[in-house]
Amino acid sequence: MPITNNDDQEQELQDQTPENESNPTIPSELPILPLKGVVVYPLTVLPLNVGQARSLRLVDDVVKETNRLIGLVTIKTDKFEDAGPEDLYEIGTAAVIHRMLRAPDGTVRLIVQGMERIRIKEYSALEPYLKARIELAPEKIDKSVETEALTRNTVELFRKLVNLSQTLPEELLMAAMNVEDPRQLVYMIATSLRMDLKQAQELLELDDAHDKLVRLDALLTKEVDVLELGKKISGQAQAEMEKTQREYILREQMKQIQKELGEGSEQEAEITAYDKKISEAGMPEEAEKEARRELDRMKTMPPAAAEYHVIKTYLDWLVDLPWNVTTEDNLDIPNARRILDEDHYDLKEIKDRILEYLAVRKLRAERGSGQSDEEARTYRGSILTLVGPPGVGKTSLGQSVARALGRKFIRMSLGGMHDEAEIRGHRRTYIGAMPGRLIQSIKRAGTKNPVIMLDEVDKVGADYRGDPSSALLEVLDPAQNKTFRDHYLDVDFDLSQVIFICTANTLETISGPLRDRMEILQLSGYTDYEKTQIAKGYLIPRQLQENGLKPEEATFDDQAIRTIIRDYTREAGVRNLEREIGRVARKLATKIAEGQQPPFEITMDSVHELLGKARFYNEVRERTETPGVATGLAWTPVGGDILFIEATRMPGGKGFLVTGQLGDVMRESSQAAYSYVRSKSKELGFEPETIEKSDIHLHIPEGATPKDGPSAGVTMATALASLLTNRRVKDNIAMTGEITLRGRVLPVGGIKEKVLAAHRAGLDTVILPNRNERDLDDLPEEIRKELTFVLAERVEDVWNAALEPKAIPAEMNGHGNHEAEREMTNSLN
Repeated sequence: MPITNNDDQEQELQDQTPENESNPTIPSELPILPLKGVVVYPLTVLPLNVGQARSLRLVDDVVKETNRLIGLVTIKTDKFEDAGPEDLYEIGTAAVIHRMLRAPDGTVRLIVQGMERIRIKEYSALEPYLKARIELAPEKIDKSVETEALTRNTVELFRKLVNLSQTLPEELLMAAMNVEDPRQLVYMIATSLRMDLKQAQELLELDDAHDKLVRLDALLTKEVDVLELGKKISGQAQAEMEKTQREYILREQMKQIQKELGEGSEQEAEITAYDKKISEAGMPEEAEKEARRELDRMKTMPPAAAEYHVIKTYLDWLVDLPWNVTTEDNLDIPNARRILDEDHYDLKEIKDRILEYLAVRKLRAERGSGQSDEEARTYRGSILTLVGPPGVGKTSLGQSVARALGRKFIRMSLGGMHDEAEIRGHRRTYIGAMPGRLIQSIKRAGTKNPVIMLDEVDKVGADYRGDPSSALLEVLDPAQNKTFRDHYLDVDFDLSQVIFICTANTLETISGPLRDRMEILQLSGYTDYEKTQIAKGYLIPRQLQENGLKPEEATFDDQAIRTIIRDYTREAGVRNLEREIGRVARKLATKIAEGQQPPFEITMDSVHELLGKARFYNEVRERTETPGVATGLAWTPVGGDILFIEATRMPGGKGFLVTGQLGDVMRESSQAAYSYVRSKSKELGFEPETIEKSDIHLHIPEGATPKDGPSAGVTMATALASLLTNRRVKDNIAMTGEITLRGRVLPVGGIKEKVLAAHRAGLDTVILPNRNERDLDDLPEEIRKELTFVLAERVEDVWNAALEPKAIPAEMNGHGNHEAEREMTNSLN
C-alpha cells in the first residue's frame, strides 16, 4: 500500500538521488500505479511502499525497463483493492523509479521522482495491471511581476511555518529559498504541507503556476494561523502552570518568614477567625459540636484541596445564621388594630382573628410563670391560612401583621414548586449544594422570628424529585418545627418562633394532612360598596401618587367609581379595579403634560370618555327572554360567578342530550332534574306526549370551561320546566341548590361568593336552599338590604318564584322561530 514517509526520511532520500541522472523521454503509454492517500507532484522525490500483488508485478516489470517510467495516479474513492479506472483521478504524475528495496515481509519500498504532469486519455489494459495512453500536461508559467511577488510571499509564509513547526527542518527552508522556478517551489512546499487529499489533488490539477501560488498561499496562511493559535494556547497553559508553581513557592516562603517572625500562617488566621465566630454565634450544642468537628477537619487540609472550600462554605452558613437573634415583638393590640385598619378596609372577622393571635402571644409573654423567657415568647398556635380569590388582600395582610409586630417580613412563593430540596435543601454530597429556601430566607432576615408568608400554597406540585407538600408538614407543624433539620445543615434549627401565614385560592388542591395543620380563614369577594370605599380610601390615593398627580388635581365621585366597577371589571377582588384607576390617572397625567390645567372631576361620563366602551354589561335580561334559559350561580377559585343553563327541544323520540364539558356529578344532577320534570308534567301543565315526541338538549355555555358539582340542580330543573311550559324565567332572579328525585332542595356551599356574584351582575333576587339560611349572616348588611332572598324547601317553591305566571304563545317561544326571536329582542330593547 503506497504511503509517504515523514519529512526527515524524504530529505534523506532526496540527498541520495543521483544528480547526474538525465531525465528519460516519457512515452505515450505508461503502466499506472494507483496511490492511496498520497499525491506525488512533479519535480519531487518521495518514498512509496508497495504491497498489492498486481502492483508488485507492475514494479517488477518496470524496473526491468531501461527508462523505469511509471504513471502515479491517486485513488479518489474508498475502494483500494482492485481499483479500476473509474476510481482514479484523471490527472497524475509521470515518475521514474530510482531505487527499489525488498522488505522481509514481501513488500517493496520505492524511491520515485516526479517528472511531469500527465493526463490520462484512455486505459489500454486492465490486466495484469493498469496501463493507459497519456498526454503530457505541463503547467503554464507566467514570468510577470505579480508571479514574482506571489513567489516571495510564499517563501515568507513558508519561513513562518518552518519556525512554528517542530517537524520541518531548516534545510528545507534553505532549499525553498534557493528555488527559482515557481512551479518547483509550489510542489516542494506542497509536499511538506499538511493538507487533505482533495486539496492536494486540486493543487496538482491547476494549469497555471500563478493559480497554484495563490492556492498555496491560502493553505499556508491557514496552517500558520492554526500553529500560532496552538502556540498561544500552549503558552497560556505554561504560564498558568508557572503561576501556580510560583504561588506555591511564595506561600512556602511566606510560611517560613511568618515562622521566623513568630506569626501564624494565613490558614491558621482563618481557622482562628472561624473558631471565634463559632464561639460567638450562640449555636445549640449539636450545631456547635458539628461546626467544631468540621473545623478540626479543615485544620488538617491544605487550602488548595477541594474539600477545604466545601467545609469553609458550610461553616460560613453555620456562623451566619441567627441562632440566638430575635426581634422584640410590639404587642400593643390597639396599635396593631390601627395598622390593620390603615392597610385594609373591613375584613372584620380576619382582623379579629389576627388580633386574637397577637393577644395570646402578649398574655403568654406577660404571664409566663414557670416558663423560660423563650418559652413564654413562643406561641405554638395554629398556622393561619388565608383562602380567597385573587386581589382581596391576602398577601398584604401578612405584611400588615409583620408591621404591627415590628418583625421582619419574608415572602416565599410556592407556586409551581416541584422539588422537595427547595424546602429542605440539598445534601452536602452534591456539588453546589445549598440550604433550602427557608434557611436562606432566615439568614437574609437576620432574625430567627420573622413573619414568613408562604404564598400560593395550593399550587405546589410534585414529581420524581419529591413532594414539597410533604416537606411542609414538618415546617407547619407547631409541635415539630422546633427541631427542623435542613439536609444541608444536618443540624436542628428552631422555627417555632417564626409566624407562618399561608395564602391560597382554593383548598381542594391542598393535601389533607397539610390542611389539617392549618387554621383556615376565608376571604370572600368584596361588594360594590366595599370596592367603592376601598377605591376612595386606598386605591385612588395610591394611583394618583404613583402617576405623579397631587390629591387635589383629580377627584372621583361615587358614580364614577361604581361605573368602573360594573362596566370595566368583573372580579371578586380589586386588582383590576386598581389597574383601571391607574389607566384613568395616566390619561389625566397626559392631559396635564399637554398643557391642560387641573383639577379634573371624574364623573360617569368622563369614565366612558377616558376608558372607552364598557367591557361588561348585564346580559341576564337578553339571555332569559326565551323560555328554556335560567340563571344559576357557581363558585370558582377566583370568586363566585353567574352561569346560564339553556334548554331546547326538537322533534324526536324522547332523547336527552347534555353538553358543556360537564363532570360526572353535574351530568347526574341534570338527569335527576330531567326525570323530576317529566314526573311533574301534570302539575306543570304540559302533556307527557310533549316529551315522548321530542328530543331535549340541555347546554351550559362556555363549553371550553370544565364544570362540575350538584349545585346547579334547581337551575337545570327550572330551565327544563320553562322550556316545556313556555313560561319565561324572570330576568332578575338567580338560583342555586341541589335537588333530589323527590323534589327536595338540598343545601350547597359557597353561598357568600355566589350571592356577591349575583349582586355584581345586577340581579335583585336570589333563590337559595332553605337550609342555607344560616349562611346569610355572613353577608354584608348592605347586600342583605339590597337583595331579596327566597328560601326554597322544594323544587316547586323555586318554580313558583322563578317562572312567569303566564306562558307565551308557542309560535313566539323562539325555539326554531328566528323571526319571532328577533321580534322579542327588539321589543325588549
